[in-house]
Amino acid sequence: MKLLVVCLGNICRSPMGEGALRAHVAQAGLDSWITVDSAGTSGWHAGDPPDSRAVACARRHGVDISGLRGRQLTPADFHDFDHILCADASNLDNARALAPDGLQERAVLWLPWAGVTGETAIPDPYYGQDRDFEQSWALVDAAARGTVQRLSRNGQSCIIQP
Repeated sequence: MKLLVVCLGNICRSPMGEGALRAHVAQAGLDSWITVDSAGTSGWHAGDPPDSRAVACARRHGVDISGLRGRQLTPADFHDFDHILCADASNLDNARALAPDGLQERAVLWLPWAGVTGETAIPDPYYGQDRDFEQSWALVDAAARGTVQRLSRNGQSCIIQP
């Protein structure tokens, strides 16, 4: 099972989401059959490390994302990944517009797909303060926990509900 977390620039929400998801996958003992990566719908930050505030926020929660590097979502990702987990509706629309024919539905809004209720979007903390990164962390962490629960409830076969 291959999962790709997507936001706009791949320096805040999606690397935090990748880090949180990797941590929960490993904690659940599922890292031998679930692979996680992240990307941005824009290429502005391709090759760049995550925003220093995102790195600090993840570190406060015991997760090191400092080694990640930004990259842009590509049409090939829709062939390579089972699910494209988007941070918000704008990135979902951009991802689906990039998807090859017949693969648009691989892109989903991450929070509802993971069973997180009350929110549909992970807000972009880029222009905010540390508290905004903490708010985004809380949501990506909840989505990561929900993702692991969703995948685990189907046993080791990792059969996913559409």
